[in-house]
Amino acid sequence: ITCPGVLLKDKQELYLNVFVLGQYGKTECVPAVFPLFFQERLVFEKEFANIVDPGDLAKLLEFDTAVLELIQLVPPVGKVLATYEENTRDFLFPDPKLAHGRRGLEREILMKRSPSFTGIAPKLRFSTISIISDSLLSLGRSHIQ
Repeated sequence: ITCPGVLLKDKQELYLNVFVLGQYGKTECVPAVFPLFFQERLVFEKEFANIVDPGDLAKLLEFDTAVLELIQLVPPVGKVLATYEENTRDFLFPDPKLAHGRRGLEREILMKRSPSFTGIAPKLRFSTISIISDSLLSLGRSHIQ
């Protein structure tokens, strides 16, 4: 996460909170000095029952929201410095012009800064990899097809 020229008043560490597919994940904490480097991989898995057509899955993901929050550990509960929200379909499968068809290509987004955050909006650089697989349920056991 870059934010040129911004110095944080509070010196407590920061982390990135990610909510996607109905699940939360968070990074390890890093020092409160830009640029922030989160060298982590967050994995989210979701099983969609009764979805056969990939088009139906895409429509379902349009109604889900992916949320990213940059949070500083300021007592008592932490302070949200910036957020980013997008429907999960566009978050996981960005416009082909942005992704150039290559798997895991880095993307850049501007986060929306909170009213208490001074300076310019933070820019987040990240990549996503999505894997969709079919499964058959047989006697309560999942078999990958």
